[in-house]
Amino acid sequence: MKTNFYKLLMILSLVIGLGGCATAELTSTPSLYDRLGGKPAIQAVISDFVDMVGGDTRIQNEKVGAKLAAIDINQLKTHLVDQVCMAAGGPCTYTGRDMITTHKGLGITTAEFNWVVDDLVKTLDKYKVPAQEKGELLALLGPMKNEIVEIP
Repeated sequence: MKTNFYKLLMILSLVIGLGGCATAELTSTPSLYDRLGGKPAIQAVISDFVDMVGGDTRIQNEKVGAKLAAIDINQLKTHLVDQVCMAAGGPCTYTGRDMITTHKGLGITTAEFNWVVDDLVKTLDKYKVPAQEKGELLALLGPMKNEIVEIP
C-alpha cells in the first residue's frame, strides 16, 4: 500500500515538475510588446496611425470630427500608446476612459470602425510589422468593436 502511495507521489511530482518546465519555456517567449519593438516602435506607429485617421476622408461622421477637433491629439496618442503597450504585455498602464464612455453618442458605424482598422493595418504595413504580430495585435484590439460601434 505504501509503495503505491509513493509511486503516485513520484508521478505527481514528475507531472508538476514537467508542468513547471513547460511554463518556463512559454514565459521565455518574447511578449508581443517586445516583438513589436517596445514603446518607441509603438509610439511611432500610433503617431502615424492617428494622423492617418485624422486625414481619412472616408470617416465623415460629424460627431467624430467635432470630438477629434476638441481633444488634445498628443494626449490621445499617449493614451493609445499606453493602451496598445498594456494590451501587448508591456509595462504601461492605460489610464484613459473605457471605450464605451469614450465613444458613447458618436454614432460610429461598422463601416467607420472598419476604415479605422484599415488605417491601422496600413500603418502597421508601413512599419513592416510581421503578419503574426499584426494578427495578434488586431486580435487584442478587435473585441473593442462591440464597445465602440453604435450603428451596425
